[in-house]
Amino acid sequence: MINFNGTLQDNSSNLLSIDNRGYAYGDALFETIKVLNGKILFWEDHYFRLMASMRILRMEIPMNFTMEFLQDEIIKILEANNETGNSVRVKLLVNRVVGGKYLPVSNNIDYVITTEVLPTDLYQITDSSYIIDLYKDFFIAPGLLSTLKTNNKITNVLGSIYAKENGFDNCLLLNTNKNIIEALNGNIFVVKDNVIKTPPLEDGCLKGIMRKQVIELLKANDEFEFVEDSVSPFELQKADELFITNVIVGILPITNYRKKEFSSEVSKSLLQKLNIKIRLT
Repeated sequence: MINFNGTLQDNSSNLLSIDNRGYAYGDALFETIKVLNGKILFWEDHYFRLMASMRILRMEIPMNFTMEFLQDEIIKILEANNETGNSVRVKLLVNRVVGGKYLPVSNNIDYVITTEVLPTDLYQITDSSYIIDLYKDFFIAPGLLSTLKTNNKITNVLGSIYAKENGFDNCLLLNTNKNIIEALNGNIFVVKDNVIKTPPLEDGCLKGIMRKQVIELLKANDEFEFVEDSVSPFELQKADELFITNVIVGILPITNYRKKEFSSEVSKSLLQKLNIKIRLT
């Protein structure tokens, strides 16, 4: 089952018009959310990011689109799918309603909520190898639009194809200034000695929800100095550790970049703190 504008529909229902603006023009936003045993993780952060993104894209926010309303809509589809006792990936997609070409006839929106059961509950780190490289065929323009989770993800798609064809687990994206901004599926953090650095939003990286959680953990930890600054590809070879963050996997350590091997002690320590934070909230 899926939740389409508050109505539960069968997955096979023909809901997507050929004129859907998310399909036809990429005129859509989405939130990827983790729900653990019926508890929506970091819900307030997801909600306010969605509201801010809708305002930036000039979408009309319905009067009933409160935090409580959307939370209830998510729980409704979880209950319909008997998934309230599971770890679940929820996708909340908002698109402008059908009509118009580049210029929409209305700024009103439709929304769809889908779910997918995940194999694990709390965040975990395995000792498996995780090999990355740079994706340099196309670049991301720095700016506000690049920080949003829109349907315009063709660079991530092409980068994912490139990674698979070349035997990599992931790739790092560059902006037009040739600085690293993020991985294909999450934000990137670089550890060198006691300094942990991540690219600033101004460089064009996604305004990630897990990025925010990790930054909060780092700022509360006197063991490390946290820095938001541009990351050059040359810094990767000198780093002690690299890790990727997103709300589904939490913290994912990178083991290899070209001939460089990395440790994962900082990643594991931060993940323990993250799981403690989840249990306490």
